[in-house]
Amino acid sequence: MSHTDTNRSTFAVTTPLYYVNDLPHIGSAYTTMAADAVARFERLRGKSVLLITGTDEHGQKIQRTAQKYGLKPQEHCDKVAAGFDALWQKLNIDYDRFSRTTSTRHEAIVKEFWQRVWQKGDIYLSQQQGWYCVSCEEFKEERELLKDKRCPIHSNVEVEWRDEQNYFFRLSKYQSQLEALYQERPDFIQPESRRNEVLSFVSQGLQDFSVSRVNLDWGFRVPTDANHTIYVWFDALLGYVTALLDPDSEPTLENALKKWWPINLHLIGKDILRFHAVYWPAMLTSAGLPVTEQVFGHGFLTKDGQKMGKSLGNTLDPVDLVNRYGADAIRYYFLKEIEFGRDGDFSETRFIDIVNADLANDLGNLLNRTLKMALKYCDGRVPNLNGDDILADNPLKKIGRELSDRVPQSYEKLSFSEACRELFILVRASNKFIDEQAPWSLYKQGNLTAVEQVLYSVLESVRLSAYLLSPIIPNISTDIYQQLGFSIDFNDQNLIRNSVNYSTQVVWGSLPANQKLGEAKPVFSRLEQS
Repeated sequence: MSHTDTNRSTFAVTTPLYYVNDLPHIGSAYTTMAADAVARFERLRGKSVLLITGTDEHGQKIQRTAQKYGLKPQEHCDKVAAGFDALWQKLNIDYDRFSRTTSTRHEAIVKEFWQRVWQKGDIYLSQQQGWYCVSCEEFKEERELLKDKRCPIHSNVEVEWRDEQNYFFRLSKYQSQLEALYQERPDFIQPESRRNEVLSFVSQGLQDFSVSRVNLDWGFRVPTDANHTIYVWFDALLGYVTALLDPDSEPTLENALKKWWPINLHLIGKDILRFHAVYWPAMLTSAGLPVTEQVFGHGFLTKDGQKMGKSLGNTLDPVDLVNRYGADAIRYYFLKEIEFGRDGDFSETRFIDIVNADLANDLGNLLNRTLKMALKYCDGRVPNLNGDDILADNPLKKIGRELSDRVPQSYEKLSFSEACRELFILVRASNKFIDEQAPWSLYKQGNLTAVEQVLYSVLESVRLSAYLLSPIIPNISTDIYQQLGFSIDFNDQNLIRNSVNYSTQVVWGSLPANQKLGEAKPVFSRLEQS
């Protein structure tokens, strides 16, 4: 099912607000590339889009990490947040808002929200006893722990015993409302496997969770009791709401929610599913607000078939990766090679083989050889034809016509790998078509009409492929479009909004007749294993 309510003209998508205990890892980059591809696709379709990313900067773990480096917590946060931003620039992430939970505007939103839930009677003081994982910033139930009292997610650290007075949120009160939500809106949690995890967790009975901490300086004070600090997750989820504020508007819930709420899509890793699919909708319901449209929990990444981790010494540094290979190659591999929602693997050899085969050989080479023939046989212009002049039994026209429906549906259900596979069927068919039709022989025989038919249908197939791949490989798609004689830059939101008509561009056959073609240059240089 699709993540979009197609009647809305706005579309808001979020990445998680990444925890700043450390510099970004490949998992954060993966979610953000996917969110960027969704946002770019919705912008192509003419929607008003808000892509939200940012950092979650409070909690005990941050306080301890900063101490370890001899920094003040805010200095540490500033440094790491800048690292995330720098990586997003390198990966060509065209975000609209970068939400930081240490901002004063955010504090105003959190406190107003707390008051709403407090007035509803859904926050109360009680004693909390239990095992706490500082890395997760979460209390763990005994049954979840590994032996030696270790957290199943952070198995290298022991959990700590806590016995303290905390404020609690009445999650248990919302059990039946949550179950009704999952029933009425089967697409609320995707993919299916994640939905089942949540249903199973909720059916075991929900327990109230604590929403404050004592003896912790790094965070916002509870508005109703200054001895307590608001629990990091209660604060962090509201970072999505703060991000909706226009920069010059006063930070109130009313201002934040008026245009973009409810958010269409939260993209997250499956390790934070419970917070987004259970705690968050209950908190929103308590505050009397509509729940987000969809939460999509993607899988984990491995490297060469092994779990990645510092202890194993096999982490994948996204900054190093993009410095060596460029944004488009990285984006293409992760979105094409891994079925979004499942776990996936990165192997450098495989990565190089795939991007070379698809981007350099199949796509790049196709454009290059066809442009050179058009320069030679058609005076450097698109042949004087349009899509309707191409015969109905032309294989490229047949495939291309189907793709204008199928590929957008793939993007809607976040199936990036399927979108790429579909488009490369057209690209490979185009290469085969040129080899079989041999325009060079047709030209020697003086059959110019046939030459023009072949070249038009291949150039148009390359154009359509580049257009529909632009959310994933915007730089390569821009180069292809410019060589086809357009002045489009897929990285320029204004240009796309004002000069790219989706309904014509998405249909096979819209390459303008006689358009002057640009100079043929390689759009993707083959990668070497470094």
